[in-house]
Amino acid sequence: MRCGQRRLDATALTASGLHGVTEARAGVYVFFDLAMRNVGVCTLHDIALSVLTTVIGHQDEKGWAITDAGWMAMSRDRGTQNQKSAMGWCVPSMVSRLPIADRIFKSANQEHGILHISGNDSRIVSRFPIGTRLRIFPNHACATGAQHPEYHAILQDGEVETWPRFYGW
Repeated sequence: MRCGQRRLDATALTASGLHGVTEARAGVYVFFDLAMRNVGVCTLHDIALSVLTTVIGHQDEKGWAITDAGWMAMSRDRGTQNQKSAMGWCVPSMVSRLPIADRIFKSANQEHGILHISGNDSRIVSRFPIGTRLRIFPNHACATGAQHPEYHAILQDGEVETWPRFYGW
C-alpha cells in the first residue's frame, strides 16, 4: 500500500493521533534503511541500523577492497535495485557515518563484500588499508537485523548496551 510516493511506514512519523487504532505495523520505522531513504521517508543520517566491517584484503589489479561482511552480514536483499537510486548491496561509509561517495559494494559472497569503483583504482590500498573499519547501511534493515543475534546500541552518552534480538512472531 502506498500513500502518494511515501510508504505507509511514514504514518508513525506523521500521525497526530491514533484513536481507535488497535494495531500499527510501523515496519522499519525503528531503524529506517536505504529503501526508505529512496522514497523520501528519511535521510541517510536517520538510519539507525548499520553493520561494522573491516577491510581484510585487496585485489589491486581490479581496484577492490575485500571486507569481512558479505551477504550473511548484510542480507541478500537488494531492495533498492528497482528504485531511483540503486545502492548495490549497501552504502559504505567511514565509521564516523561519513559516506564514501565514490564507492559501492557492488558484489558480495557469503562471507566477503567487495568495495569498488567503476574502473581501476590504483590508490585502493592506501585509501583503505587492511584493518580499516567501515560502517555499512543496509538496503533493508529488517533482513539485515535478522542476520545477527543482538544489537549493540550506542546511547546518547556514548555508552554501549547489548540488546538481544526478538525471535518469532
